[in-house]
Amino acid sequence: MHDSEPDTFTQISKREEFCGLLEKIGVQAEVKQIDTDEVEKGDYYSKHFTNTPAMVTNHGCVKLRGSNIDIVQIIQKG
Repeated sequence: MHDSEPDTFTQISKREEFCGLLEKIGVQAEVKQIDTDEVEKGDYYSKHFTNTPAMVTNHGCVKLRGSNIDIVQIIQKG
């Protein structure tokens, strides 16, 4: 009896996964390397409020083509 699932899997980053989802709905996007865009250099959240987590993980950016939006930054808070 054979499984329908493959024995190996390809590990993809959050940027690549998000890019693939955008392309499924017709939005052209390309993956950018982490820490190469000016958007990633600043603080993500204010530390003045207690409900704002201090730890934020940067998952990188995705560059959109043919849209009013240039860059989408993917972050994880918590």
